[in-house]
Amino acid sequence: MSEPQGSEGTTQRLPVLEKAAGTGGEYEAPPAPADDSGGAGSSGRFWSARRVPAGIVALLLLVVAGAFLYDIAAVRAGRDALAWRRDLARQLAERPLDDIWVLVGAGVAAALGLWLIVLAATPGLRAVLPMRRPHADVRAGLHREAAAMVLRDRAMEVAGVQSVRVRMRRTRADVRAVSHFREQDGVRADLEATLAEAVRGLGLSRPPTLSVHVVRPGRKG
Repeated sequence: MSEPQGSEGTTQRLPVLEKAAGTGGEYEAPPAPADDSGGAGSSGRFWSARRVPAGIVALLLLVVAGAFLYDIAAVRAGRDALAWRRDLARQLAERPLDDIWVLVGAGVAAALGLWLIVLAATPGLRAVLPMRRPHADVRAGLHREAAAMVLRDRAMEVAGVQSVRVRMRRTRADVRAVSHFREQDGVRADLEATLAEAVRGLGLSRPPTLSVHVVRPGRKG
């Protein structure tokens, strides 16, 4: 499962042209309520199976190991070693360590090894947000797109909101709203309260920080 850099949800009642100028505010989401069910509490991120990188590495190892084993078995059976292995052994024996091709090969091998270490040490699946665990044997996650859709729908219920755009990240939710007939400060305060309640209702183990921005619609024409 691939992971996008961010998920967006967009809904608008009327087509408008948004201006860059506006007011914005930062709001720290209240801490999630304590789990009174006696469960395991929060959980970490979901780990990716890494099927594609694992398959590529396994295929390469299979091809290289198979070629060497075949050649070694052929030599043991009294045949001459294959030309590519004789040439490889000669090149490794004759080329100095500061040769450009030796350095390039070592750099490629080091980069490949570093890539595999990073894949093995990081969870992946950034698009799935872990949820609280009321029971130790149950794990659940919520996709960023679904979380962004919930926040967008709740924001559209606030009076004075004309359109909303939500960008959901792993630790932050950026909300940009367009208001038309109410004061921006009042719309922003209602949005902050409504979205804080919506974030708590998502049941995430690490509720994201809310960043709410309210602007006026641009003039048409």
